[in-house]
Order: sequence, then C-alpha cells, then structure tokens
Amino acid sequence: MRDRNLIQIGAMEVRFLIDEDQSSESVVMFEFVVPSQSRVPAAHFHRDVDEVIYGIAGTMTTTVDGKKHEVAPGQTVFIPRGVVHTHENLHAETARALITMTPGLIGRRYFEEISAAMNVKGKPDIEHVKEIMLLYGLVPA
Repeated sequence: MRDRNLIQIGAMEVRFLIDEDQSSESVVMFEFVVPSQSRVPAAHFHRDVDEVIYGIAGTMTTTVDGKKHEVAPGQTVFIPRGVVHTHENLHAETARALITMTPGLIGRRYFEEISAAMNVKGKPDIEHVKEIMLLYGLVPA
C-alpha cells in the first residue's frame, strides 16, 4: 500500500506529519531524509514562510545567509522568511530532520509537483522547477 504521506524526490524523502490540509495553512511539518553526500535544494529564500530545522539523526549542514550550521540530533536552526538558505548532507550517515514551516504555505502539493518535475528520465527541466518554486513563494538565489 502506498504511503500518501511519503514523497520521494530522487533519493530524498519527505514524510508529512502535518500538511496544509490538516492545519488550515497555519503550519506544515515533515520529516526530511537526506542521503549521504546529497545537496538539496538549490539556494533559495521563502517570501512568506519561516522554517525551523530540528535534527533527528545524522548531521545535516544548513547554510543560512552564508553561515554553515551543522544540525545534529537535538540541534535546531531557525530560518526567517527572506533569508537565503540551503541544506546538504556532507557526512557518511543519512541525515533525518524535522522541518516545520509557518505559515503552512509550502506543503504536500509543492513537493508533489517538485517530485514530478525532478523524478524524470534524463535531465530535469530546471526552468520548470524554478516556475514551481516561484509559484509557492520559494525564490531561487
């Protein structure tokens, strides 16, 4: 049986715990699984959404406004709206983090569209990916 809460984007996983359908757009929360040596997504900022990263397992490197933060289990990074950031896993172990975004404007529908655009044979259409990002308030840096 397919897990409706799980979205695969390449080797990464996004598993929704609270999405825009459940929260009336007040908050979105998901587990973010990033394999070793992966970088995701492209540097960007959110026009209207604040983001909190909470480490669960492994170590995710989150760069916020040019400063790298190693997010290990129990550690937290706050990313205010309008601040450029990106995430990557530079370590040997798979990284797992809890992501909370408020208001919940970047939810399941966004990740489903990104998944469809990225999980294609051959090279993804990066211009189409940028269009999706902009539609949901993610601005490539």
